Amino acid sequence: MKVVVTGADGFVGGWLIRELLAAGHHVVGAVRIGGPPSTLPEPERLRVQWVEFDLLASESVAGLATHGGDAVIHLAAVASGSEARYDPGYAWTVNASGTARLCEAYGRARQEGHSDPLVLIVSTGEVYGDGRGRLLHEDMAPAPRSPYAASKWGAEIAAFEVAGRLGLRVMVARAFPHTGPGQSDKYVLPAIAQRLRTAKRIGAPVIKTGNLEPVRDLLDVRDVARAYRLLVERGHPSTIYNVCSGRGHVLSDLVDRMTDLLGYRIIVELDRALMRANDIAHLVGDPTRLAKGVGFAPTIPLEQTLRELLDAQAD
Repeated sequence: MKVVVTGADGFVGGWLIRELLAAGHHVVGAVRIGGPPSTLPEPERLRVQWVEFDLLASESVAGLATHGGDAVIHLAAVASGSEARYDPGYAWTVNASGTARLCEAYGRARQEGHSDPLVLIVSTGEVYGDGRGRLLHEDMAPAPRSPYAASKWGAEIAAFEVAGRLGLRVMVARAFPHTGPGQSDKYVLPAIAQRLRTAKRIGAPVIKTGNLEPVRDLLDVRDVARAYRLLVERGHPSTIYNVCSGRGHVLSDLVDRMTDLLGYRIIVELDRALMRANDIAHLVGDPTRLAKGVGFAPTIPLEQTLRELLDAQAD
């Protein structure tokens, strides 16, 4: 199977490429100017067909569509909530308009008889808004509460519009929070892991954090990459799938588990400057459709994910 991955130079992209290559697929890695990611081991990097790609340039997107493929996994996005809040218009330009541009290019290629790929749009569980203690399932109406989530819902709408008009085979993965080695400290758990490591190294008794009361569904990035692979292999077009575990974790409990793994007790202080307005209190997904549809179940224990996240922050 020939699989095109946009955003192949990102955090999830590197793990997804490993997953696809291990399963025997041919991978086309669409990356921004600058070439393939240095974080990918050389033997795997050499097995990928790399293509420079600019999601905001119509000619570049149309050029990518000429590479054909059996499936496209669309990761390229403004994926950080803080970046999207800083410039909501840019988040919409990349996430919603960029997805519309990509789907249009592949839809036209399909009409012209060049290729007919299954396009997996990677969205977010945040489109549901606050779960208020419930498991969030795919038939619930979206109620996004941030520029990031709203722009991702816009991407879904754009993709399904092209599907209806041009017959493009589209599928959506609503990914819930995930982490693992290599994730940027723009995200909460790697940021806390870095502060814990630093505190232990210098003997500091306190770290500052934002609100640790929210409940989050949490997967290892490698399980998420496997879910995306299974979706393009076995998933059904015109379908939305939650990529999640169905289990909620209070952020403060995750911090406690990391301090236990680190073997260093520390006082955690709330810093209001690190808090986000209108944060989602409860974000836990219903994984039933993904489990029944493609046979997915998480395989990496949370303890392993947290330990490797801490190890990644070591000097």
